[in-house]
Amino acid sequence: MSANPPDSFGTPDGSNPSQWEEMMRSFFGDSADEVIAELKSRGLDPATFAVPGMPTDPAALKPLMDQVQAMLKNTAGGAVNAGVAHDVARQGAVAKGDPSLVDAQERKVTQALSVAELWLDAATSFPPSGGKALAMTRSSWVEATLPQWEQLVEPVAKSVSAALAEILKNSMPPGFGDQDSDEVAFEVTGIPGFPAQFSGTLGGAEGFDPATLMRNIGAAVFGMQIGAAAGNLSREVFGTTDLGFPLTKAPITALVPTNIAEFSTDLGIEEAEVLQFLALREAAHARLFAHVPWLRSHIEALIASYARGISIDMDALEGSMSQIDPTDTEAMQEALSGGVFSIQSTEEQKATLARLETALALIEGWVDQVVANAAIAHLPASIPLGEMMRRRRAAGGPAEQAFSALVGLELRPRRSREAAALWATIQAKQGPDGRDEVWQHPDLLPTAQDLDDPTGFFTRREEPSAEMSDLDAVLAQIFESADQEAAEAAQETDDQQSTDGDDPEQSPETNSGN
Repeated sequence: MSANPPDSFGTPDGSNPSQWEEMMRSFFGDSADEVIAELKSRGLDPATFAVPGMPTDPAALKPLMDQVQAMLKNTAGGAVNAGVAHDVARQGAVAKGDPSLVDAQERKVTQALSVAELWLDAATSFPPSGGKALAMTRSSWVEATLPQWEQLVEPVAKSVSAALAEILKNSMPPGFGDQDSDEVAFEVTGIPGFPAQFSGTLGGAEGFDPATLMRNIGAAVFGMQIGAAAGNLSREVFGTTDLGFPLTKAPITALVPTNIAEFSTDLGIEEAEVLQFLALREAAHARLFAHVPWLRSHIEALIASYARGISIDMDALEGSMSQIDPTDTEAMQEALSGGVFSIQSTEEQKATLARLETALALIEGWVDQVVANAAIAHLPASIPLGEMMRRRRAAGGPAEQAFSALVGLELRPRRSREAAALWATIQAKQGPDGRDEVWQHPDLLPTAQDLDDPTGFFTRREEPSAEMSDLDAVLAQIFESADQEAAEAAQETDDQQSTDGDDPEQSPETNSGN
């Protein structure tokens, strides 16, 4: 008798296993025998697995199965599968090369950051952040910043996971997951690479929990999105503050020299000067956030508030899912990066966005102004470099685009030019110390109105004092009037008591006359 063809499941007793049987074993592990037996008992045609683009060689399938198994494991139970995010981000970081840094590169970066601190001492009252000065590869940038990415996007990740779970639930028959036993018959549609109909026994030591599976898939989906964004961004960023705020918890200053070298190629400016300018920006950001302790939490709270108002476009997400080919990781990441966010234009959302844009503009404007003051005497190209950075951020650089794809929020300091002019106005009147004192409390921060009219900033700050003076005068008049009325009332009371004390029928004069 001839052997089973390559696409058959082999003999009932499990001998001479086929390629697909090996695939099932690699995917379902200890439950594979039950799954295979159930498939055979239901007469499922193995040919349905031969989907275009799906390999049948166990060696080729193993990486895919390993990846799927890793995706479905979410031991932390969070809204983002950190393991998937990490793996995808690292793959993206090295996709176009990630050369190791030589000692000379590291020395150039640390020296540039050291010089930047010296120059900034004369431009701002904020001292150095006190953190380490580092040169980073693309991969080390991913390692350092990925936890912060996960924290920032977690509110939206929860919504995406719930939406994806709803899509998967809707693709299954009524009652799926309600069975008391571990035996589950189900159908999954719209996912290329898997059969249109699949029935089996999914169990194991702890049984099969559809809700957990759905949550894990949702966490894996968003983990892939974060990983793809961070991986792609690692090839574009200059340091850890390209978004306008630090992407590391520790107060460090760091640059990615490989990216800076590529960026400098066509600028017509010496790479060393570009490096020094970007070192100034990185160090200025670090100083600001290190010595304004409320600023980071203020930005994160605004982002979280905005993210909570984002709804998921179910049609867009379902359309993206239907395009996913599990054998093509890049295609999967691209499909998941589509626009699946539907912004609710409520008044609260608009107000939050306005506050966030103003805060980011004030940060960027302050950095622009401080760096300009520090660099003007040392870097001949500081003015064109500063203008280039403003345009890059206002137009939405790689960092802004990545964040927008993740949470549907554009972190663009659209008014950084106006903010820089405002900080210059404040410095002209109050000096660098007075300018930096504005950061003492969020209530002291300039408003959007101040960006519209920088010259009126001080007038508007004096108006409340004038209003308080007027209020004090009114209150004083009220109190004076009240005191006068009280005195008059007391006098009337005394007069009345005096009158009541006299006997009108027995006055001394009357008695003497009788």
